[in-house]
Amino acid sequence: MVSEAPPFWWMKPDWRAWSLSPLSFLYGQVSGRRMGRKRRHAPPVPVICVGNFTVGGAGKTPTAITLARAAVAKGLKPGFLSRGYGGSLDVTTVVDPDHHRSVDVGDEPLLLAREALTVISRRRVAGAERLVKEGADIIIMDDGFQSARLAVDFALVVIDTQRGIGNGHIVPGGPVRAPIAVQMRHLDAILKVGNGNAADLLVRQAARAGKQVMVARLEPERNDALSGRRVLAFAGIADPGKFYRTLDELGAEVAQTQGFPDHHHLSDDEIDDLLARADAAALQLVTTAKDQVRLIGGHGKAAELLSRVGVVDVEMKFDDPNAPGRVIDRAIDAFRARRLRTAGR
Repeated sequence: MVSEAPPFWWMKPDWRAWSLSPLSFLYGQVSGRRMGRKRRHAPPVPVICVGNFTVGGAGKTPTAITLARAAVAKGLKPGFLSRGYGGSLDVTTVVDPDHHRSVDVGDEPLLLAREALTVISRRRVAGAERLVKEGADIIIMDDGFQSARLAVDFALVVIDTQRGIGNGHIVPGGPVRAPIAVQMRHLDAILKVGNGNAADLLVRQAARAGKQVMVARLEPERNDALSGRRVLAFAGIADPGKFYRTLDELGAEVAQTQGFPDHHHLSDDEIDDLLARADAAALQLVTTAKDQVRLIGGHGKAAELLSRVGVVDVEMKFDDPNAPGRVIDRAIDAFRARRLRTAGR
């Protein structure tokens, strides 16, 4: 089970955040120095990193998928590199969505593997080498912006405009992974997702620093079966509220909700509770694609829930439909420049 981020991270800073400030300062010093590491492994193919400023999801995986589709449209063979968070395998592994389960490789890598070649590895250098060996000619990292193990040709940082960076404090006092000023130096563009205003300050800061700002939205797949239906919505993602709002947009009546920690694997007791609540109130069970993959391959209660639950998938839609292709082009140009610099030494 993956522990849940403390709720106070997403509130106005209070005594908990301030009392942890000394630890946040130390964490920020370490993470900032790590991001400034000059010696990084340079793969022989372009590398795009899709990251975020904070712990927790902001839409990285749908963004990575959109970029991979743009790469395929250009005749490339993209390969996803993921740490495999939430999975048990600690060896570099090519993900097979027909064979692996989320308990092995993590839930997000299973979603990625439906789209393109995907490798999980706790060691990003080894993972990148395996992708190249498997024929990838461009690497898309899902997360890893702060790890500084690989040379990155284009870093796209995704920020949710409803949550922003929470209370703005660095771990453990808040969700921020490294000092914002340091992170800003290492990114190439920000992807602003949604129509909230929690990210406005950072967007202005990025614009002043000459960073490109892109705009996108998470668009749910049309699901007429949910329109007008009373549902029990459950989700184990970083921000379950985002999923509930999506159901509202689809015309569902969200009668009951149940949130779980991000990447959470449901126990039999939790599944029994969901099934019983749905039966008692005559509600349709519905969840996210990420939650669905955690049920696939399960037996008993998990199989029963899988057979009864409706699924809503989402796609990252850029306001400028040509933007993903331009990200691919910029990464390739930066890679070529990187190779020329290396050859000139």
